[in-house]
Amino acid sequence: MHDSMLTVSEPRTPAIVVRDLKKSYGAVDAVRGITFSVAPGETVGLLGGNGAGKTTTISMLLGVLKPSAGSIELLGLSLAAHRYDILPRINFTSPYVDLPKRLSVVENLRVFAGLYGLRDGKKRIANLLGELDLEEVADRPYANLSAGQRTRVSLAKSLLNSPELLLLDEPTASLDPDVGDRMRSLLERYRKQSGCAMLLASHNMAEVERLCDDVIMLKRGAIVDKGSPAALLTKYGRSNLDDVFLDISRGNATTAAA
Repeated sequence: MHDSMLTVSEPRTPAIVVRDLKKSYGAVDAVRGITFSVAPGETVGLLGGNGAGKTTTISMLLGVLKPSAGSIELLGLSLAAHRYDILPRINFTSPYVDLPKRLSVVENLRVFAGLYGLRDGKKRIANLLGELDLEEVADRPYANLSAGQRTRVSLAKSLLNSPELLLLDEPTASLDPDVGDRMRSLLERYRKQSGCAMLLASHNMAEVERLCDDVIMLKRGAIVDKGSPAALLTKYGRSNLDDVFLDISRGNATTAAA
């Protein structure tokens, strides 16, 4: 057989590669040497109780916090060396990060569209306002929005630049069940259409089971278990991730995972 007839699929560059990542505040270790990766088009859940290190990890991936040790590669590039090449290609949403409160919804989105250098910013904003049911509040100041509306504006902001990697910290917090379900469908549709990788920190286990291919369980800054939702359910003999989460939180994890 001629070499020209052989086809070898090229390995795809991981969206996230974290190696021995640590973050310490004096004597307190918030993140204790975690290692994991996320493939393109994959959604991975980052789970753990309050203080487990989820938000600290996401903050380091965004370059907001500097790691005490370890390395981060995003989209095949070192975050430490290529931060400004990476940031236009990724985005995030979090209910704990407010947008400028005096600006209206559409004004906020225009500011971020400008920061991302979008050529079709006006059209992109209009599409997102429609998809996220924000048209009626588009001209309302951000300060006057409900918690659920702010969550949807944050999600709109996170999708503006059509990111290749999306970091989601409680993306459906404060949303009622119907709107939350529609936002999850939007995220699923976006991932399918774009091939975007997602890292999802959430306390909503039903959301995690629905969206995630794999799950990383954190406790006190360390990875204590990981695997697909189905594999974890089988391993712990549980019917839902809520019970798995409780087992791990209460010290019943059977395997420490590096």
